[in-house]
Amino acid sequence: MLDADLSPQEIAAWLRETNEERLQTLWDAADRIRRERVGDAARLRGLVEISNRCARNCLYCGVRAERRVERYRMTQTEILECAKFAKKNGLATLVLQAGEDRTLDAGFVAETVRAIRDDFGLTITLSLGERTDSELVRWKEAGALRYLLRFETSNPALYAALHPDVDGAGLEGRISVLKRLREIGYEVGSGVMIGIPGQTFDDLTRDLALFRELDLDMIGSGPFLPHSETPLGALEIRDGYWETSSFQSENAAASRFTFRYPTSNDQVPNTNDLTFKVVALSRILCPDANIPSTTAVATLDGSGGRKSALSRGANVIMPNLTPTKYRRLYEIYPNKAATFEDAETTLQTALRQIAEIGRFPGVGPGSSKRFLARVADVSKRER
Repeated sequence: MLDADLSPQEIAAWLRETNEERLQTLWDAADRIRRERVGDAARLRGLVEISNRCARNCLYCGVRAERRVERYRMTQTEILECAKFAKKNGLATLVLQAGEDRTLDAGFVAETVRAIRDDFGLTITLSLGERTDSELVRWKEAGALRYLLRFETSNPALYAALHPDVDGAGLEGRISVLKRLREIGYEVGSGVMIGIPGQTFDDLTRDLALFRELDLDMIGSGPFLPHSETPLGALEIRDGYWETSSFQSENAAASRFTFRYPTSNDQVPNTNDLTFKVVALSRILCPDANIPSTTAVATLDGSGGRKSALSRGANVIMPNLTPTKYRRLYEIYPNKAATFEDAETTLQTALRQIAEIGRFPGVGPGSSKRFLARVADVSKRER
């Protein structure tokens, strides 16, 4: 039976499944659980990429610190214009996302969150990387409800290889922040990349088990899409290792950081088909979570990617509301869907895709049922 108690062996078997009839059983189960637990509404979250500045040198990301790209940070006025558009068009949630911009002042973020809440009544999600405890508390007090922080892979060695300039805390530090976000009172989201060089099916099985262990409120996963002007965009296999000894392009000096990780006969492909398995299994393992149909699946398949994910367990779409002049500069991977569209076009595309599969846009904040239950439990204990 397909339910939240799936064993690691059963999870691994479904990830490796290729029989179309068997896979249809998986899709049908995920879609049924989605309908029963979170309904037919597709939740719209307006995404605003407020800064492409980043202090990190993650080996796959197009806004990594070493890459020479025009940097920007939106003003509060520009962000509030996006919030105004969201409110006018019936979106209840605004997601403020950035690279790990350590010069993004905590006070600026708090003031902006407060202004969005007070002026437009929107639910606010932040995705600003690993920040200090005092910053996270301050933003929660200012009115932010949700925080997104993907752990990318549950394999500590692979995590370290991907993020060579992260301090000694590594993956353990990332997981600690996720747990602390829960303690502070955020609705917490995370997720992984699928098809990282060196990632095995056993790794991905552990990723899914960790979603369940963390009891996530939001789970966003997509295919691994490295930017071509990064070390992981120029990998070679040498003597049984994925390896890049140096990297240089017009937009980056020779990298100080290299990637070397063993190859495997059990390598996970970075495809939408495997991503849909992860989406479906995420729904089964965490039935009350909000699960987006991500931009990455739309990048690989602009016409059908998002609809397929929504039909296999997902219940969220995040139309990009970032001003057009900034979208091309937030190029975390190449050919990102909707890069050259305006907000109106992106939103209308999302609405059309929702309608084409017989679903409808959600109304209201759309918090996860698990989060609401935890809040109710806390309130009961405090009375």
